[in-house]
Amino acid sequence: MYGEYGDDATIRRILTELGDTWAVVGLSANRDRAAHGVARVLQRFGKRIVPVHPKAETVHGEPGYASLADIPFDVDVVDVFVNSALAGAVADEAVARGAKAVWFQLGVVDPDAYERTRAAGLEMVMDRCPAIEIPRL
Repeated sequence: MYGEYGDDATIRRILTELGDTWAVVGLSANRDRAAHGVARVLQRFGKRIVPVHPKAETVHGEPGYASLADIPFDVDVVDVFVNSALAGAVADEAVARGAKAVWFQLGVVDPDAYERTRAAGLEMVMDRCPAIEIPRL
C-alpha cells in the first residue's frame, strides 16, 4: 500500500513542480500537534503555509482561515492533518477550489477519496509526510 498511494515521482512533482502555496488543514497554534512542526519544515523549504483550522489562528507568522473556502487566494497543495473519517470531505473541497494536489499525512488514509481526487485530475499522496520526503528527495 505504501507505494500505491505515493510513488517518488508523484511526491517529487508535488514538492517541486506544482506550486509553493500549501494550505495545511488542521494546523493550529498547538505546538504539540504534528502539523505545527511539519508546517515549520515546509516554510524552511520555501513553501508558503496557510493554516486552516476552525480557530483560524495565526501560525508561524501566517494568518489562518476557518476553512479552505475562506482562503481568498489560490492554493496549490492541500496538506491534510485531520483523521481519516474527515479527510475525504477535505479532499473534495480541495478539488472544488482548484488545488493542484492533495497530501494526506501519515496515518490519514481514504482510498475512495484518493480515487475521486485522482479522477478529478489532481495529484495525490496518502499516508506520507512532506517533512520526511523533502530532505529524502
